[in-house]
Amino acid sequence: MSSALALRPADSTMPETPLPGPEGLGWTDGAVLAGTAAIAGGPLSAAAAEIDRGAYPLDIMAQLGGAGALGVHLDRHGARFGLSIAAMQAGSRACGATGFLMWCHDVCGLYMEQSGNPALAGALLDEHAAGRSFGGTALSNPMKAFAEIEPMLLRARRVAGGYRVSGMLPWVSHIGPGQYCGAIAGVLGAGEAITHEIMFLLRCDRADLRPCPHFSGMEGTSTWGVRLDDVFVGQDDLIADPARPFIGRIRGAFILLQCGMGLGVAEGSLDAMRAVEEPLGHVNQFLDDRPDRIAAELAELRVRVMRLAETPYDGATDYLIDVLDARCQTSELALRAAQSALLHQGARGYLMSAAPQRRIRESHFVAIVTPAVKHLRWEMARLSREILPAASCAGAQA
Repeated sequence: MSSALALRPADSTMPETPLPGPEGLGWTDGAVLAGTAAIAGGPLSAAAAEIDRGAYPLDIMAQLGGAGALGVHLDRHGARFGLSIAAMQAGSRACGATGFLMWCHDVCGLYMEQSGNPALAGALLDEHAAGRSFGGTALSNPMKAFAEIEPMLLRARRVAGGYRVSGMLPWVSHIGPGQYCGAIAGVLGAGEAITHEIMFLLRCDRADLRPCPHFSGMEGTSTWGVRLDDVFVGQDDLIADPARPFIGRIRGAFILLQCGMGLGVAEGSLDAMRAVEEPLGHVNQFLDDRPDRIAAELAELRVRVMRLAETPYDGATDYLIDVLDARCQTSELALRAAQSALLHQGARGYLMSAAPQRRIRESHFVAIVTPAVKHLRWEMARLSREILPAASCAGAQA
């Protein structure tokens, strides 16, 4: 997945969307959707196969940032989470890898703004939101560690003015020289026990980036192994100390934004099904998950996601369960739609260069990226489990 190749726009005649000022002037809902659709349908669609082979589309990400697609979920731009998800759906419809990069970029901006740290939430965040600088997220391991699925891999020691962090993360996406990502480390106390965790913005130039093995898909996401050896993290780079309350506050928003990827991959698969309806509809009618069925389920699920996007910071347990379930449903719909698209297209869709073949791999990624389907179900089961208060148990025994 590690590629230093940035793509150039395939269609230089596409009108440029003016970059807004710091207040996001011009990023109306209609302008953002129209700009994103033009990019997705033009240069991004043209480059999708190259991205699938490993090209890292930073120039296209810059265009998306200029159109507002990477910043409208931020409080300073109206906290329009529904619009952000819609933009990510449009990007993922053309290219699942780019949709994933949009999510990585979005949540990194979320960390920076919600940190309340002026060093992160000022000019640096404005550059990030407009796609003039780039950063991802290194929370795959911490999210699983918080769920007690695996141990925390980064460790920190308190020193004068901040912390020193060491450890190795096997894969972090949307990073590279001059870029950054949000990361979490466990703080070691007496007896080498973790006392709490810190969250910080990791500057990639301070880390050792190592190539990852080749994956079956999503090669254009600039994914690297990251090694830290006594890296200093000062106050200007701290996102949260302690980290757990912060993660608890943004967790719903973090997961909900991912729905844009699954919705987009499912919609791209639906496009492939409809493309062969005229020549193959007479025989495809005997397949399950026909276009009308997938389209109806996609529309229903999108309405549900958009309703949840109205209150992304709702801290209620019921709300979080609904978010987890919606995220799980988008994964499962993407899987079904991608497989159905391949079956609808037959041999032409089985070519390595065919969009349905790419969609199969993209849908698998949507289902395994943290939180994976199994992780989502694990969390829903944990949150749904009834725990009777001790006083109630004592009263029942009396």
